[in-house]
Amino acid sequence: MAFPAGFGWGAATSAYQVEDSPCTKFPDNELASWAVMKGGWDADGKGPCVWDTFTHQGGERVFKNQTGDVACGSYTLWEEDLKCIKQLGLTHYRFSLSWSRLLPDGTTGFINQKGISYYNKIIDDLLANGVTPIVTLYHFDLPQALEDQGGWLSEAIIESFDKYARFCFSTFGDRVKQWITINEPNIFAVMAYEFGVFPPGVPHVGTKAYQAAHNLIKAHARSWHSYDSLFRKEQKGMVSLSIFAGWAEPAEPCSVSDQEAVKRAMAFQLDFFAKPIFIDGDYPEVVKSQVALMSKKQGYSSSRLPEFTEEEKRMIKGTADFFAVQYYTTRLVKNQENRKGELGLLQDVEVEVFPDPSWISLNWVCVVPWGIRKLLKYIKDTYNNPVIYITENGFPQGDPTSFDDTQRWEYFRQTVQELFKAIQLDKVNLQVYCAWSLLDNFEWNQGYNSRFGLFHVDFEDPARPRVPYTSAKEYAKIIRNNGLEGPP
Repeated sequence: MAFPAGFGWGAATSAYQVEDSPCTKFPDNELASWAVMKGGWDADGKGPCVWDTFTHQGGERVFKNQTGDVACGSYTLWEEDLKCIKQLGLTHYRFSLSWSRLLPDGTTGFINQKGISYYNKIIDDLLANGVTPIVTLYHFDLPQALEDQGGWLSEAIIESFDKYARFCFSTFGDRVKQWITINEPNIFAVMAYEFGVFPPGVPHVGTKAYQAAHNLIKAHARSWHSYDSLFRKEQKGMVSLSIFAGWAEPAEPCSVSDQEAVKRAMAFQLDFFAKPIFIDGDYPEVVKSQVALMSKKQGYSSSRLPEFTEEEKRMIKGTADFFAVQYYTTRLVKNQENRKGELGLLQDVEVEVFPDPSWISLNWVCVVPWGIRKLLKYIKDTYNNPVIYITENGFPQGDPTSFDDTQRWEYFRQTVQELFKAIQLDKVNLQVYCAWSLLDNFEWNQGYNSRFGLFHVDFEDPARPRVPYTSAKEYAKIIRNNGLEGPP
């Protein structure tokens, strides 16, 4: 089961989830006092990001009010992370830049040289060890200063993000050749603005998630054009964005209404972002018609979904050099008509989403390895057979006290089998696979209660020791062999 020569085997992390996060100041005196008591927050010039603010507001927004203040300590323990990367034999390592570590107030008015030095060292160390960096510009951690000015709900964020992107391309692009502008814009928009469980923490049901998504797409496109016009000729890199996509199966395979519901589910989840960028600069027709219909039922004078101008459509179309996707699980989808005209994103899609009770469930992840093959085939057929990178895929460890996660590794193994079938049988142009995550880390609202790492991290120990799970050892074998031993 050898994969194609040159196939990329990676692992991924993100800045807020693994770095200890010393920042220059907090938005209010109470938090600043807390920082002085704890120590470290005023070191090295980092500004606060929205997750710093959000986690320090308490209220059980995060499991046991945990924070990413120290996380894995990767800002000070990068050398330990590098040892893990070398132990696995990774060919690729995906990490994100902390916008507020580099630009504390989100603008180039003040540039933090210590932040630049930190990421320079990561990039240089990776290249010295034959590891290709895949660098994400934005992984949910907006500088608080920009959130205070409206964040992703303000059109001003498009220009701010483009200036930040140009700064990063200029500073690191001589060595970084694979860029992700925005991580999971679909998840971020919904979690932050529909449900309000991500910063800024205020739900706006059925409205603001669309507005944020609209700005996220335009910000990505602007930054892609900046790279294309200012940096590509000399740096010769590639730019895309990472879209979260679960696979959807009809609850009743023979039901025409459920089959149509699956199409709507995929359109609202994946195609909402992919179609504008890869096809024609505009949202899927079913998305536009569904939101317009529901908006009319609810008494709105126009659709709650913003429209792109013709100029914006031309600007957005074709702004990705590869297709980056993040798969974790599959769900069953059933048609559920919104007869009462209730407000909400799921209500716009008119679906009910749920797992098959026979599937093994690990937290929110149902173990459905065959779903990833179907998803890859869908992307190939829908988006003209693009080069595909899987920039995240993983499973949480069921027993955090045990390093022997043999059962979890079986799920990884089955997934790799499905990737092999997708390449060999479906002729999918998959070139890179990144496991989530290199390390156990701060898993957003679940804090440290959910462990996706290939390496166990003891969050009770100030030294944050990294110990490989069985999965890490087995993944290293796959990388050495460029595939699994035995038949698929």
